[in-house]
Amino acid sequence: MIKLSQKITKASLEITEQENIIRCDGDWTLDGIDQLERQLSRLEFLEEKLKSRIQFSYGKISAITFDGSAIKTMDTAGALLLFRTQQGLEKAAQSITLQGLKAHHADLLQIVANYASVQSPVMPPKSYHFLESLGRDTYQRLIQMMDFLAFVGETFIVLLRSLLSPSHIRWQALLTNLHDAGLNAMPIVGLLSFLTGIVLTYQGGSQLSTYGANIFIVDLVGITMLREMAPLLTAIIVAGRSGSAYTAQIATMHLTEEIDALRTLGIAPMELLVVPKLLAMIILMPLLSAYADIAGIFGSMIIASLSFDVSMTDYLARFPESVSLTNYLIGIGKAPVFAAIIALVGCYQGFQIKEGGADVVGKQVTISVVQSIFLVIVVDAIFSVLFSLLGIGLMG
Repeated sequence: MIKLSQKITKASLEITEQENIIRCDGDWTLDGIDQLERQLSRLEFLEEKLKSRIQFSYGKISAITFDGSAIKTMDTAGALLLFRTQQGLEKAAQSITLQGLKAHHADLLQIVANYASVQSPVMPPKSYHFLESLGRDTYQRLIQMMDFLAFVGETFIVLLRSLLSPSHIRWQALLTNLHDAGLNAMPIVGLLSFLTGIVLTYQGGSQLSTYGANIFIVDLVGITMLREMAPLLTAIIVAGRSGSAYTAQIATMHLTEEIDALRTLGIAPMELLVVPKLLAMIILMPLLSAYADIAGIFGSMIIASLSFDVSMTDYLARFPESVSLTNYLIGIGKAPVFAAIIALVGCYQGFQIKEGGADVVGKQVTISVVQSIFLVIVVDAIFSVLFSLLGIGLMG
């Protein structure tokens, strides 16, 4: 039995001082160049040897010659390594030449050089005219708005079906969302509302006290907190806290294909993920808004009694006279609308993610929070204009 085998000689580079020659030896093949390729991965390895042995001229290594007469075999991997080594030394040497290669090795090196030097053309960045860019952006926003309206319509159809048939409501998910978005949000909502009441009292009281109208602090803070600040502040806090969590949860489930798994099991994602969040938000926002009213008024009462000589008794006596029930109902009436906006935007943005990683989820969460807060403020402004046109004034 004849066993055919060929011993591979590792490829090597020998730097000689005579005539500045780099002698190539061994098998320049895929199996033979592994060690040399690791060494040449840092060209400084070769340059340091060159600087210690080869003459310099005008700050550069003088002419270098690669001698390939001792190369036994060569394939495309070896030819590519030799070509890249030559290229890497072009900046350090005045000139580089190659001699002694066998004809078929030289042909192979030329083929590799031709392909290696071919670069895909760099396309200039496509520039759009201002009007064209404006049109494209407007079109994209219209498409997104239509998608969002379709999502809102589908959500309310599923919500109506769930309300008509309570067995479709995921009660456990609803209670979980009430706990997470409502009960756990009470400390931060209460604290910020309390501080807001303090700030409003200080800012307004410092001006009113100049005219001896300290008692009107009750009117200023009471109407402002009940009608505007409490529901708006609560909505902003909930949007940043719970709306972002809705987006992150649904987006992560999309990336891990849990949404597809729910559909495979016959579970409607809208019923399990969206409707409980929407219902929980609509239920808890008026409650949190009323809680914010109490915290803000309490903070105002403390500062008014300590700094502006308005006792708590006088404050409580003045409050029902100056702040009508209409202001309270307007503030509470806004809360469910704000809640629906936050829940719908948060869930919608979560469903918009298709592929990516943690950075994509973070980007989508940012979009969700910004859009929620923006829409809440826009709707609040619309309410203010509408109430003014309807003649629903501050005094009821």
